Amino acid sequence: MTRRLPSLNALRAFEAAARLGRMTAAADELSVTPGAISRQVQLLEQHLGQRLFEGSKNKPQLTPAGRSLLPELSAALDRMEAAVKAVSDSATGTLDVACFSTFMVKWLIPRLFDFNARHPGIDVRLRTADSTTDLERTRCDLSITVEEDTPAGLPLFPELLGPVLAPTLAAHTPLRTADDLAAHTLLQSTTRLNAWSMWAKVQGCALREPSGPAYEHYYFTLQAAIAGLGVCVAPWHLVADDVAAGRLLAPLGFCPSGYHYVAKRRPERNQKLDLFCTWLQAQSAQTHALQIP
Repeated sequence: MTRRLPSLNALRAFEAAARLGRMTAAADELSVTPGAISRQVQLLEQHLGQRLFEGSKNKPQLTPAGRSLLPELSAALDRMEAAVKAVSDSATGTLDVACFSTFMVKWLIPRLFDFNARHPGIDVRLRTADSTTDLERTRCDLSITVEEDTPAGLPLFPELLGPVLAPTLAAHTPLRTADDLAAHTLLQSTTRLNAWSMWAKVQGCALREPSGPAYEHYYFTLQAAIAGLGVCVAPWHLVADDVAAGRLLAPLGFCPSGYHYVAKRRPERNQKLDLFCTWLQAQSAQTHALQIP
């Protein structure tokens, strides 16, 4: 029987663009240019004889035909990928891992050398996401995300929040109690504007509305704190290395926020993924077991 299907490249381009919501995001995932994604989608539309996207190029919307095609196509590509990986399952090869950008820069990358040394045959490819929704849309072997209450996935560690500041700033304007925060600039991140209020609620203290600058990413906020520009309330795992190195102080300690970091992996058996998950949990346990000031 002859299968009269469009090209696999066209199907993959449409599926990635539809799932991620942006041609540029699809281009990043498939390692091609946005123009290539657009051309492949046009070829698929020509093959089908109908439009799959409508609206502006910046914010394309799925047509009824596109919405009908996406879930079936995603499921089919998932099955194809699982079948290929099952046949080629080994302890070597490529592993795709996605997580939040600050988590990647401040926690995962500094520890990844250890995994590479233990498993030199496994190439870990990292992808970043700015939200939980973005993580859910990525087609990766494993994603590291945050859950509230009872976490669903491979548990890593609970999140602990606490104010941190540079030693030079602490010497100039001491921080001994929560009341001392009134004398400081409170730094924020636009990706988590409720961090200070969350910490204050857990601590049971009154805190004025933060008036300091709000940086685009948590990583920028942490760097501003290291530079002495103000006080940042941060998760322990993101500042553990900086505290240990003396770049930051945490005079008020840390408290549970109610969030939990978890890893969500593909369900099918995968030797590379098994090894990475075992390593990831061991590293997480080491971080959580560190002496918190």
